[in-house]
Amino acid sequence: MADGLNDARAIRIAEIMTDFRNLQHYIAQIRVSPAPDEFYLQGYTLVRQCHAEAQAILNAPFDANTSPGESVEQQKTLLKAVLLDSSIRRFRCQRVYLRATAAMRWINSRGALLREEGASAEALQKVDESLQSELANITDEYVEYSLRSEDAQQGKWLHEDPGLAVIQQCLFE
Repeated sequence: MADGLNDARAIRIAEIMTDFRNLQHYIAQIRVSPAPDEFYLQGYTLVRQCHAEAQAILNAPFDANTSPGESVEQQKTLLKAVLLDSSIRRFRCQRVYLRATAAMRWINSRGALLREEGASAEALQKVDESLQSELANITDEYVEYSLRSEDAQQGKWLHEDPGLAVIQQCLFE
């Protein structure tokens, strides 16, 4: 039965896809040039991983298993499928972005220490531990909270956004 919300769904999809596009742009702008002896250090490796993951998300095909039809109900079904797909892509990109920015903080902190005279192995180890701690805090729950709180703060329509359990189920299929 038609519920009159297809316009709201379409607007919500546009908002989510704008967020997704922005996240992709931010990730693509992250550039690092490690020295050869630093190339395989964890922060630099993580940045390369994040670039690859963001590209894979971008390249993943959309499969709605439905086609747009004439009826309002068919349109509703398609819009819900697109809303789910776009929400999952944005979720994955947000997680990648958070990891990439953690890596950049590691790179910047490490670089600042190395520019100082007498940077100790202990200080560098603390920077490494800080990165590991930050990465451990980037849980699915945190990613969802960061997205949902920003959306709510901006007054966006969230009534049909998939919850974390649905997103996780789709990610693990």
